[in-house]
Amino acid sequence: MKISETPIPGVLIVEPAVFGDNRGFFKEIYHLDKYREVVGELSFVQDNFSCSSANVLRGLHAQFPNPQGKLVQVLKGSVYDIAVDIRKNSPTFGKCFGLELSAQNHKQLYIPPGLAHGLCTLEAETFLMYKCTDFYKHENEFTIRYDDPQLHISWPVTDPNVSEKDANGMFLRDLPDTKLMRMT
Repeated sequence: MKISETPIPGVLIVEPAVFGDNRGFFKEIYHLDKYREVVGELSFVQDNFSCSSANVLRGLHAQFPNPQGKLVQVLKGSVYDIAVDIRKNSPTFGKCFGLELSAQNHKQLYIPPGLAHGLCTLEAETFLMYKCTDFYKHENEFTIRYDDPQLHISWPVTDPNVSEKDANGMFLRDLPDTKLMRMT
């Protein structure tokens, strides 16, 4: 597999080896030892799956305490996936990294704990799967506005389908310090 760093420390693009022929393809989507070589000690405890129609925008989600690292991949369709650095002592605090993930390009995005995550679907019936390094805890979850002008995110859709929760998220400037983890 090929690993590429991004401008945000700890956010990685993972490109698994894909072996294909006229019958289809095979790829290894997760191998603990290979991931540990790149990101260090790693333990995923929960897998999540979502199915969304086109132009659905989810996020920007995070939780603290119990921040979740995520390994995100698309099984069908495509998304524009975003990681936002909200680690309070990070040199890239408030910076975003976006990447198209699709069933065709096979790319994965690793988002370390302490970052917010969001996505926008680019195709109907898009299947997204992600592994998490900590359990989801509703009481610790919070949402940052997807359209926060401070973040300068160029979403690839003009009229996204957004949940009430996501539309009413807080702006980064209003996020309490108690919701931010320190970068180690």
